[in-house]
Amino acid sequence: MAREAVGFGEDDLRALAGARSFERGLGYLDAVRGLEVGDGSVTAVVDGTDVYEVELVLGGGEGVSGWCDCPYGQEGNFCKHCVAVGLTVLRRAETVPRQRAAARARASGLEAWLSALSRDELLALVREQLAGDRELRRRLELRAATARSDLGMVRDRIVALIDPRPFARYGAVEYADAPGYARQVAEAAGALRALTAAGHAERAVGLAEEALRALGEAYGEIDDSDGVVGQAAAAVAEAHLEACRVARPDPARLAGWLVGAVLDDGGDVPDIDPLDYADVLGPTGLARTRQLAAEALARRPSGWAERDLMERLVEAEGDVDALVALRARDLDPSGATHLRIAGELESAGRADEALAWAERGLRDCAAEADIDGRLVDYVCSRYADAGRAADVVAVRRDRFRVEHDLTAGVLTGEPR
Repeated sequence: MAREAVGFGEDDLRALAGARSFERGLGYLDAVRGLEVGDGSVTAVVDGTDVYEVELVLGGGEGVSGWCDCPYGQEGNFCKHCVAVGLTVLRRAETVPRQRAAARARASGLEAWLSALSRDELLALVREQLAGDRELRRRLELRAATARSDLGMVRDRIVALIDPRPFARYGAVEYADAPGYARQVAEAAGALRALTAAGHAERAVGLAEEALRALGEAYGEIDDSDGVVGQAAAAVAEAHLEACRVARPDPARLAGWLVGAVLDDGGDVPDIDPLDYADVLGPTGLARTRQLAAEALARRPSGWAERDLMERLVEAEGDVDALVALRARDLDPSGATHLRIAGELESAGRADEALAWAERGLRDCAAEADIDGRLVDYVCSRYADAGRAADVVAVRRDRFRVEHDLTAGVLTGEPR
Protein backbone atom coordinates (compact mmCIF):
# COMPACT_ATOMS: atom_id res chain seq x y z
CA MET A 1 0.00 0.00 0.00
CA ALA A 2 2.81 2.42 0.94
CA ARG A 3 4.69 1.72 -2.28
CA GLU A 4 1.58 2.39 -4.36
CA ALA A 5 0.98 5.67 -2.57
CA VAL A 6 4.52 7.12 -2.77
CA GLY A 7 6.17 5.11 -5.56
CA PHE A 8 8.92 3.47 -3.51
CA GLY A 9 9.48 1.20 -0.51
CA GLU A 10 12.12 0.39 2.11
CA ASP A 11 13.91 -1.95 -0.27
CA ASP A 12 14.41 0.92 -2.71
CA LEU A 13 15.90 3.11 0.01
CA ARG A 14 18.22 0.32 1.11
CA ALA A 15 19.36 -0.30 -2.47
CA LEU A 16 20.06 3.40 -3.05
CA ALA A 17 21.85 4.03 0.23
CA GLY A 18 23.57 0.72 0.90
CA ALA A 19 23.18 -1.29 4.08
CA ARG A 20 25.39 0.93 6.25
CA SER A 21 23.76 4.27 5.38
CA PHE A 22 20.32 2.69 5.59
CA GLU A 23 20.95 1.44 9.14
CA ARG A 24 22.38 4.81 10.16
CA GLY A 25 19.33 6.53 8.69
CA LEU A 26 17.11 4.62 11.12
CA GLY A 27 18.73 6.60 13.93
CA TYR A 28 17.69 9.92 12.40
CA LEU A 29 13.93 9.37 12.20
CA ASP A 30 13.31 11.65 15.16
CA ALA A 31 15.57 14.32 13.63
CA VAL A 32 13.36 14.91 10.58
CA ARG A 33 11.27 18.07 10.68
CA GLY A 34 9.55 20.49 8.35
CA LEU A 35 8.42 17.74 5.98
CA GLU A 36 6.65 19.27 2.99
CA VAL A 37 5.09 17.22 0.21
CA GLY A 38 4.97 18.79 -3.24
CA ASP A 39 3.56 17.47 -6.48
CA GLY A 40 6.68 15.54 -7.47
CA SER A 41 9.02 15.98 -4.53
CA VAL A 42 9.34 16.00 -0.77
CA THR A 43 11.54 18.43 1.19
CA ALA A 44 12.55 18.40 4.83
CA VAL A 45 15.38 19.34 7.17
CA VAL A 46 17.31 16.83 9.27
CA ASP A 47 19.16 17.76 12.44
CA GLY A 48 22.60 16.11 12.38
CA THR A 49 26.09 17.51 12.88
CA ASP A 50 24.53 20.53 11.21
CA VAL A 51 21.02 21.23 9.93
CA TYR A 52 20.79 19.59 6.51
CA GLU A 53 18.27 20.20 3.74
CA VAL A 54 16.96 17.11 1.96
CA GLU A 55 14.89 16.75 -1.20
CA LEU A 56 13.44 13.49 -2.48
CA VAL A 57 12.16 13.41 -6.04
CA LEU A 58 9.23 11.04 -6.48
CA GLY A 59 9.46 9.60 -9.95
CA GLY A 60 6.15 7.78 -10.08
CA GLY A 61 6.91 4.36 -11.54
CA GLU A 62 10.64 5.22 -11.68
CA GLY A 63 11.13 5.05 -7.91
CA VAL A 64 12.84 7.80 -5.93
CA SER A 65 16.04 9.83 -6.02
CA GLY A 66 17.42 12.13 -3.36
CA TRP A 67 19.68 15.09 -2.67
CA CYS A 68 21.12 16.35 0.62
CA ASP A 69 23.48 19.24 1.32
CA CYS A 70 25.58 17.25 3.80
CA PRO A 71 29.15 16.58 2.55
CA TYR A 72 28.39 12.94 1.69
CA GLY A 73 25.19 13.92 -0.10
CA GLN A 74 26.92 16.66 -2.09
CA GLU A 75 29.18 13.97 -3.54
CA GLY A 76 26.08 12.47 -5.15
CA ASN A 77 25.35 9.80 -2.55
CA PHE A 78 21.96 8.81 -1.18
CA CYS A 79 22.91 9.52 2.43
CA LYS A 80 21.50 8.58 5.83
CA HIS A 81 19.53 11.87 5.94
CA CYS A 82 17.80 10.95 2.67
CA VAL A 83 17.01 7.55 4.17
CA ALA A 84 15.49 9.17 7.26
CA VAL A 85 13.26 11.44 5.17
CA GLY A 86 12.27 8.52 2.91
CA LEU A 87 11.30 6.37 5.88
CA THR A 88 9.33 9.27 7.36
CA VAL A 89 7.41 9.59 4.08
CA LEU A 90 6.64 5.87 4.15
CA ARG A 91 5.30 6.20 7.70
CA ARG A 92 2.88 8.84 6.43
CA ALA A 93 2.20 7.20 3.08
CA GLU A 94 -1.58 7.25 3.42
CA THR A 95 -1.59 11.07 3.46
CA VAL A 96 0.85 11.56 0.55
CA PRO A 97 -1.65 11.33 -2.38
CA ARG A 98 -3.86 13.94 -0.76
CA GLN A 99 -0.90 16.22 -0.05
CA ARG A 100 0.39 15.89 -3.62
CA ALA A 101 -3.04 16.77 -4.96
CA ALA A 102 -3.16 19.79 -2.66
CA ALA A 103 0.32 20.86 -3.88
CA ARG A 104 -0.84 20.65 -7.50
CA ALA A 105 -3.88 22.74 -6.66
CA ARG A 106 -1.72 25.37 -4.92
CA ALA A 107 0.71 25.55 -7.86
CA SER A 108 -2.14 25.84 -10.33
CA GLY A 109 -3.78 28.55 -8.26
CA LEU A 110 -0.53 30.51 -8.00
CA GLU A 111 0.06 30.28 -11.75
CA ALA A 112 -3.47 31.46 -12.48
CA TRP A 113 -3.15 34.37 -10.04
CA LEU A 114 0.20 35.50 -11.47
CA SER A 115 -1.11 35.25 -15.03
CA ALA A 116 -4.03 37.50 -14.12
CA LEU A 117 -1.86 40.27 -12.67
CA SER A 118 -1.14 43.36 -14.71
CA ARG A 119 2.41 44.47 -15.47
CA ASP A 120 2.28 47.12 -12.74
CA GLU A 121 0.92 44.62 -10.23
CA LEU A 122 3.70 42.15 -11.08
CA LEU A 123 6.32 44.85 -10.68
CA ALA A 124 4.87 45.82 -7.32
CA LEU A 125 4.96 42.18 -6.22
CA VAL A 126 8.59 41.75 -7.28
CA ARG A 127 9.61 44.95 -5.50
CA GLU A 128 7.83 43.78 -2.37
CA GLN A 129 9.76 40.49 -2.44
CA LEU A 130 13.05 42.26 -3.11
CA ALA A 131 12.54 44.50 -0.12
CA GLY A 132 12.35 41.50 2.21
CA ASP A 133 14.87 39.13 0.61
CA ARG A 134 18.43 40.40 0.30
CA GLU A 135 19.72 37.29 -1.51
CA LEU A 136 16.96 37.48 -4.10
CA ARG A 137 17.68 41.17 -4.63
CA ARG A 138 21.40 40.43 -5.10
CA ARG A 139 20.69 37.68 -7.63
CA LEU A 140 18.34 39.84 -9.66
CA GLU A 141 20.77 42.79 -9.55
CA LEU A 142 23.38 40.53 -11.09
CA ARG A 143 20.92 39.27 -13.70
CA ALA A 144 20.00 42.85 -14.58
CA ALA A 145 23.63 43.99 -14.80
CA THR A 146 24.47 41.02 -17.02
CA ALA A 147 21.47 41.69 -19.28
CA ARG A 148 22.49 45.31 -19.84
CA SER A 149 26.18 44.39 -20.17
CA ASP A 150 27.21 46.45 -17.15
CA LEU A 151 30.41 44.45 -16.76
CA GLY A 152 31.88 46.80 -14.17
CA MET A 153 28.93 46.23 -11.85
CA VAL A 154 29.04 42.47 -12.48
CA ARG A 155 32.72 42.40 -11.53
CA ASP A 156 32.09 44.42 -8.37
CA ARG A 157 29.33 42.06 -7.28
CA ILE A 158 31.38 38.93 -7.95
CA VAL A 159 34.35 40.36 -6.05
CA ALA A 160 32.03 41.21 -3.15
CA LEU A 161 30.55 37.71 -3.15
CA ILE A 162 34.01 36.11 -3.01
CA ASP A 163 35.25 38.43 -0.25
CA PRO A 164 35.30 36.40 3.02
CA ARG A 165 35.79 39.38 5.34
CA PRO A 166 32.09 39.90 6.18
CA PHE A 167 32.09 36.31 7.52
CA ALA A 168 35.43 36.54 9.34
CA ARG A 169 34.29 37.82 12.71
CA TYR A 170 37.60 37.05 14.42
CA GLY A 171 39.99 37.23 11.48
CA ALA A 172 38.96 33.87 10.02
CA VAL A 173 35.78 32.23 8.72
CA GLU A 174 34.70 29.87 11.46
CA TYR A 175 32.91 26.55 10.97
CA ALA A 176 29.44 27.98 11.67
CA ASP A 177 29.90 30.75 9.09
CA ALA A 178 31.34 28.59 6.31
CA PRO A 179 27.94 27.55 4.82
CA GLY A 180 26.87 31.19 4.47
CA TYR A 181 30.10 32.09 2.73
CA ALA A 182 29.81 29.00 0.51
CA ARG A 183 26.36 30.15 -0.64
CA GLN A 184 27.86 33.46 -1.76
CA VAL A 185 30.68 31.70 -3.62
CA ALA A 186 28.12 29.48 -5.35
CA GLU A 187 26.17 32.61 -6.29
CA ALA A 188 29.33 34.02 -7.85
CA ALA A 189 29.70 30.82 -9.88
CA GLY A 190 26.13 31.25 -11.12
CA ALA A 191 26.87 34.84 -12.12
CA LEU A 192 29.90 33.72 -14.12
CA ARG A 193 27.82 31.12 -15.98
CA ALA A 194 25.17 33.76 -16.70
CA LEU A 195 27.86 36.08 -18.04
CA THR A 196 29.03 33.38 -20.44
CA ALA A 197 25.46 32.67 -21.53
CA ALA A 198 24.93 36.38 -22.19
CA GLY A 199 27.77 36.48 -24.71
CA HIS A 200 30.56 37.70 -22.43
CA ALA A 201 32.57 34.50 -22.11
CA GLU A 202 35.93 36.25 -22.48
CA ARG A 203 35.09 38.55 -19.59
CA ALA A 204 33.85 35.56 -17.56
CA VAL A 205 37.24 33.85 -18.04
CA GLY A 206 39.10 36.79 -16.51
CA LEU A 207 36.64 37.24 -13.65
CA ALA A 208 36.71 33.52 -12.85
CA GLU A 209 40.50 33.57 -12.68
CA GLU A 210 40.35 36.58 -10.39
CA ALA A 211 37.80 34.83 -8.19
CA LEU A 212 39.80 31.59 -8.03
CA ARG A 213 42.95 33.48 -7.06
CA ALA A 214 41.07 35.25 -4.25
CA LEU A 215 39.57 31.96 -3.07
CA GLY A 216 42.99 30.34 -2.97
CA GLU A 217 44.39 33.15 -0.87
CA ALA A 218 41.46 33.08 1.56
CA TYR A 219 40.96 29.33 1.95
CA GLY A 220 43.67 28.85 4.55
CA GLU A 221 41.67 31.04 6.93
CA ILE A 222 38.39 29.14 6.53
CA ASP A 223 37.22 26.25 8.68
CA ASP A 224 35.78 24.20 5.85
CA SER A 225 35.47 20.93 7.78
CA ASP A 226 32.33 19.96 5.85
CA GLY A 227 33.84 20.90 2.49
CA VAL A 228 31.01 23.27 1.53
CA VAL A 229 33.33 26.10 0.50
CA GLY A 230 35.45 23.68 -1.51
CA GLN A 231 32.32 22.49 -3.33
CA ALA A 232 31.33 26.07 -4.16
CA ALA A 233 34.87 26.89 -5.29
CA ALA A 234 34.77 23.85 -7.58
CA ALA A 235 31.65 25.37 -9.16
CA VAL A 236 33.65 28.55 -9.88
CA ALA A 237 36.35 26.40 -11.50
CA GLU A 238 33.68 24.67 -13.61
CA ALA A 239 32.35 28.09 -14.65
CA HIS A 240 35.89 29.02 -15.73
CA LEU A 241 36.19 25.89 -17.86
CA GLU A 242 32.76 26.51 -19.38
CA ALA A 243 33.74 30.10 -20.25
CA CYS A 244 37.04 28.94 -21.76
CA ARG A 245 35.24 26.48 -24.01
CA VAL A 246 33.17 29.35 -25.39
CA ALA A 247 35.77 32.14 -25.44
CA ARG A 248 38.67 29.96 -26.70
CA PRO A 249 41.43 32.04 -25.04
CA ASP A 250 45.01 32.02 -26.31
CA PRO A 251 46.32 28.48 -25.63
CA ALA A 252 49.76 29.61 -24.48
CA ARG A 253 48.32 32.14 -22.06
CA LEU A 254 45.82 29.61 -20.72
CA ALA A 255 48.60 27.03 -20.28
CA GLY A 256 50.58 29.53 -18.22
CA TRP A 257 47.60 30.30 -16.01
CA LEU A 258 46.76 26.63 -15.47
CA VAL A 259 50.30 25.63 -14.51
CA GLY A 260 50.52 28.63 -12.21
CA ALA A 261 47.21 27.72 -10.57
CA VAL A 262 48.29 24.12 -9.99
CA LEU A 263 51.72 24.98 -8.59
CA ASP A 264 50.81 28.10 -6.61
CA ASP A 265 52.06 27.53 -3.06
CA GLY A 266 49.69 30.15 -1.70
CA GLY A 267 46.56 28.66 -3.25
CA ASP A 268 44.70 25.84 -1.51
CA VAL A 269 41.48 25.60 -3.48
CA PRO A 270 40.15 24.38 -5.78
CA ASP A 271 41.93 21.56 -7.57
CA ILE A 272 42.52 22.65 -11.15
CA ASP A 273 43.37 19.90 -13.64
CA PRO A 274 44.93 21.14 -16.90
CA LEU A 275 43.87 17.90 -18.58
CA ASP A 276 40.23 18.97 -18.19
CA TYR A 277 41.12 21.81 -20.58
CA ALA A 278 42.66 19.58 -23.26
CA ASP A 279 39.99 20.44 -25.83
CA VAL A 280 40.54 24.16 -25.24
CA LEU A 281 44.34 24.01 -25.11
CA GLY A 282 44.70 21.91 -28.25
CA PRO A 283 48.09 20.50 -29.30
CA THR A 284 49.84 23.87 -29.01
CA GLY A 285 48.52 24.60 -25.53
CA LEU A 286 49.20 21.07 -24.26
CA ALA A 287 52.77 21.26 -25.53
CA ARG A 288 53.22 24.60 -23.77
CA THR A 289 51.70 23.15 -20.59
CA ARG A 290 54.18 20.28 -20.64
CA GLN A 291 57.07 22.67 -21.30
CA LEU A 292 56.12 24.87 -18.36
CA ALA A 293 55.66 21.85 -16.11
CA ALA A 294 59.09 20.53 -17.10
CA GLU A 295 60.69 23.91 -16.38
CA ALA A 296 58.99 24.04 -12.97
CA LEU A 297 60.19 20.52 -12.13
CA ALA A 298 63.75 21.45 -13.17
CA ARG A 299 63.63 24.41 -10.79
CA ARG A 300 62.31 22.30 -7.93
CA PRO A 301 63.06 18.60 -8.55
CA SER A 302 61.79 17.59 -5.12
CA GLY A 303 58.47 19.41 -5.48
CA TRP A 304 55.56 17.00 -5.10
CA ALA A 305 53.10 19.16 -7.05
CA GLU A 306 55.60 19.67 -9.89
CA ARG A 307 56.37 15.97 -10.16
CA ASP A 308 52.70 14.94 -10.00
CA LEU A 309 51.70 17.44 -12.70
CA MET A 310 54.50 16.32 -14.99
CA GLU A 311 53.68 12.64 -14.49
CA ARG A 312 50.01 13.14 -15.30
CA LEU A 313 50.80 15.14 -18.44
CA VAL A 314 53.26 12.55 -19.70
CA GLU A 315 50.91 9.69 -18.81
CA ALA A 316 48.06 11.36 -20.70
CA GLU A 317 50.26 11.56 -23.80
CA GLY A 318 50.87 7.81 -23.63
CA ASP A 319 54.65 8.25 -23.77
CA VAL A 320 55.69 5.22 -21.69
CA ASP A 321 59.45 5.78 -22.09
CA ALA A 322 59.16 9.41 -20.94
CA LEU A 323 57.03 8.32 -17.99
CA VAL A 324 59.55 5.64 -16.99
CA ALA A 325 62.41 8.12 -17.25
CA LEU A 326 60.50 10.63 -15.13
CA ARG A 327 59.67 8.15 -12.39
CA ALA A 328 63.19 6.72 -12.44
CA ARG A 329 64.48 10.10 -11.27
CA ASP A 330 62.97 9.57 -7.82
CA LEU A 331 62.94 5.90 -6.86
CA ASP A 332 61.33 5.10 -3.52
CA PRO A 333 63.59 2.99 -1.26
CA SER A 334 60.71 0.59 -0.63
CA GLY A 335 60.61 -0.45 -4.27
CA ALA A 336 57.14 1.00 -4.81
CA THR A 337 58.30 3.15 -7.74
CA HIS A 338 60.02 0.19 -9.39
CA LEU A 339 56.71 -1.65 -9.15
CA ARG A 340 54.77 1.27 -10.72
CA ILE A 341 57.24 1.36 -13.61
CA ALA A 342 56.91 -2.40 -14.06
CA GLY A 343 53.14 -2.03 -14.16
CA GLU A 344 53.32 0.72 -16.81
CA LEU A 345 55.63 -1.37 -18.99
CA GLU A 346 53.50 -4.49 -18.63
CA SER A 347 50.37 -2.53 -19.60
CA ALA A 348 52.25 -1.40 -22.71
CA GLY A 349 52.93 -5.04 -23.64
CA ARG A 350 56.59 -4.87 -22.66
CA ALA A 351 56.64 -7.76 -20.18
CA ASP A 352 60.38 -8.48 -20.33
CA GLU A 353 61.27 -4.87 -19.52
CA ALA A 354 58.65 -4.87 -16.75
CA LEU A 355 60.24 -7.89 -15.09
CA ALA A 356 63.69 -6.36 -15.47
CA TRP A 357 62.55 -3.24 -13.59
CA ALA A 358 60.96 -5.33 -10.86
CA GLU A 359 64.17 -7.38 -10.51
CA ARG A 360 66.13 -4.14 -10.32
CA GLY A 361 63.86 -3.07 -7.51
CA LEU A 362 64.69 -6.23 -5.56
CA ARG A 363 68.40 -5.54 -6.02
CA ASP A 364 68.20 -1.83 -5.20
CA CYS A 365 66.14 -2.47 -2.07
CA ALA A 366 67.76 -5.73 -1.00
CA ALA A 367 68.95 -4.33 2.31
CA GLU A 368 65.66 -2.57 3.17
CA ALA A 369 63.43 -4.01 5.89
CA ASP A 370 60.33 -2.20 4.60
CA ILE A 371 60.45 -3.33 0.99
CA ASP A 372 57.05 -3.22 -0.70
CA GLY A 373 55.69 -6.75 -0.43
CA ARG A 374 53.79 -6.31 -3.67
CA LEU A 375 57.10 -6.01 -5.52
CA VAL A 376 58.27 -9.34 -4.12
CA ASP A 377 54.91 -10.91 -5.00
CA TYR A 378 55.09 -9.46 -8.53
CA VAL A 379 58.51 -10.97 -9.26
CA CYS A 380 57.60 -14.32 -7.72
CA SER A 381 54.36 -14.45 -9.70
CA ARG A 382 56.20 -13.80 -12.98
CA TYR A 383 58.82 -16.43 -12.11
CA ALA A 384 56.07 -18.95 -11.28
CA ASP A 385 54.31 -18.23 -14.59
CA ALA A 386 57.60 -18.95 -16.37
CA GLY A 387 58.11 -22.22 -14.47
CA ARG A 388 61.05 -20.82 -12.51
CA ALA A 389 60.17 -22.44 -9.18
CA ALA A 390 63.78 -22.40 -7.90
CA ASP A 391 63.97 -18.63 -8.45
CA VAL A 392 60.73 -18.13 -6.52
CA VAL A 393 62.23 -20.03 -3.57
CA ALA A 394 65.46 -18.02 -3.82
CA VAL A 395 63.63 -14.67 -3.71
CA ARG A 396 61.51 -15.71 -0.74
CA ARG A 397 64.54 -17.14 1.07
CA ASP A 398 66.63 -14.00 0.54
CA ARG A 399 63.85 -11.75 1.84
CA PHE A 400 63.36 -13.96 4.87
CA ARG A 401 67.07 -13.80 5.71
CA VAL A 402 67.22 -10.01 5.39
CA GLU A 403 64.12 -9.48 7.53
CA HIS A 404 65.31 -12.05 10.11
CA ASP A 405 68.76 -10.44 10.37
CA LEU A 406 67.31 -6.95 10.71
CA THR A 407 64.84 -8.10 13.37
CA ALA A 408 67.59 -9.88 15.29
CA GLY A 409 69.71 -6.74 15.21
CA VAL A 410 66.90 -4.68 16.71
CA LEU A 411 66.31 -7.19 19.49
CA THR A 412 70.01 -7.57 20.42
CA GLY A 413 71.00 -3.99 19.89
CA GLU A 414 73.72 -5.00 17.46
CA PRO A 415 74.62 -2.74 14.55
CA ARG A 416 72.68 -3.48 11.41
